[in-house]
Amino acid sequence: MAEKKWPIYGEITGPVVMIGFGSIGRGTLPLIERHFKFDKSRMVIIDPSDENKKIADEKGIRFIQEAVTPDNYKSLLAPLLNAGGGQGFCVNLSVDTSSVDLMKLCREQGALYIDTVVEPWLGFYFDETADNAARTNYALRETARTEKKKNPGGTTAVSCCGANPGMVSWFVKQALVDLATELKLDFTEPAPDDREGWAKLMKKAGVKGIHIAERDTQRAKTPKPLNVFWNTWSVEGFISEGLQPAELGWGTHEKWMPKNAHEQKKGNKAAIFLEQPGANTRVRTWCPTPGPQYGFLVTHNEAISIADYFTVRDKKDDVTYRPTCHYAYHPSNDAMLSLDEMFGAAGKPQPVQHVLEENELLDGIDELGVLLYGHDRNAYWYGSQLSLEEARNLAPYQNATGLQVSSAVLAGMVWALENPNAGIVETDEMDYRRCLEVQLPYLGPVKGYYTDWTPLEGRPGFFKEDLDTSDPWQFRNILVR
Repeated sequence: MAEKKWPIYGEITGPVVMIGFGSIGRGTLPLIERHFKFDKSRMVIIDPSDENKKIADEKGIRFIQEAVTPDNYKSLLAPLLNAGGGQGFCVNLSVDTSSVDLMKLCREQGALYIDTVVEPWLGFYFDETADNAARTNYALRETARTEKKKNPGGTTAVSCCGANPGMVSWFVKQALVDLATELKLDFTEPAPDDREGWAKLMKKAGVKGIHIAERDTQRAKTPKPLNVFWNTWSVEGFISEGLQPAELGWGTHEKWMPKNAHEQKKGNKAAIFLEQPGANTRVRTWCPTPGPQYGFLVTHNEAISIADYFTVRDKKDDVTYRPTCHYAYHPSNDAMLSLDEMFGAAGKPQPVQHVLEENELLDGIDELGVLLYGHDRNAYWYGSQLSLEEARNLAPYQNATGLQVSSAVLAGMVWALENPNAGIVETDEMDYRRCLEVQLPYLGPVKGYYTDWTPLEGRPGFFKEDLDTSDPWQFRNILVR
């Protein structure tokens, strides 16, 4: 069989600086090599661990074993971003490095920038002196939005462009177009930069809310040992976000709020948070393969950015429509067991943390999509059903979860190269059609499914519950209490 000929999307004329070389960095590197022209002698990978250094060595890519910190990031990165001329590209796939500080530095140097999350410097997630409002992704996102307002335009920096946040924002727009077509609405698809047009279309379609509904069924070949945290992507990242407060974009249709919920006092006020950890907060949701399922309400940037993006305001700037939006994540069974152990040990993470590589996994899929609910067709799920087997065939160093993330990084890099002076942008603001055109070859089956399921269904009925039967899609009925 002839080897597939992959497209070259453009040339990176300056250095490529990758910060972080864990599971996602390792998977993104072959995609960069496959799809861009660049000078390999001016590529450098920076990571405090040399665990994957051998991959860089085999490819002839310079590797610097060092942590990027508040004290050294300017002196370390600025010379690397400018080496040899041209426009550099910083690909930030690390943890414990300030995304805002790094994107500011890159833009000052005229270098393109991309990351998968608004990441803080080390210590933020477990700062016992900070209140919970300050530990939210809402607060982190506000730092990036503030920087955008302070310094509009300029060199492109793509914020939060992984699978989620990232790809799912493109899925939301495709799902909304599908739904509007199914409902036979009279509409013209808004332009990529017409935020108000997109928000009004979602309101017109009658969408009450959106779940980022995911089910990971990838199975390890051997049983998980005790006192080890296994996951199919960054354990450190999952624990950090899992111990942040549960958080969600808060819709205008909601009539009830949990007693331990709090509204934000500053910024766009599109989200609320609960005084409990997201990875210990369950919600009812639906995915095509398992059907009804429980998911964890883990905080993610897209829960806030999507709710904010699709907000409709009147002439007085008062909110007239906003969808509820949140993550509803069922991780792999090994990660579920790992979380159970961790919370059972008073939230103390296991001493050994390990990302399962594709050769340690047996089978399974990562079914990741968006569930638009509350409209006249009830609910519509649209997303990727990528299998481990297909991920293995598509690219090296990948399981299904990793490839959904790394291919979104690729799409974001292509968009940045094609739009080099767009300033700081979130994935909601990008051309979803172009981004999905780049990413779709790596996502396995990408399909849409309508369902009649609602969160009022599947309850045994033996116990009295405080439900709102007048509207199945109230958060009161979705939250597992």
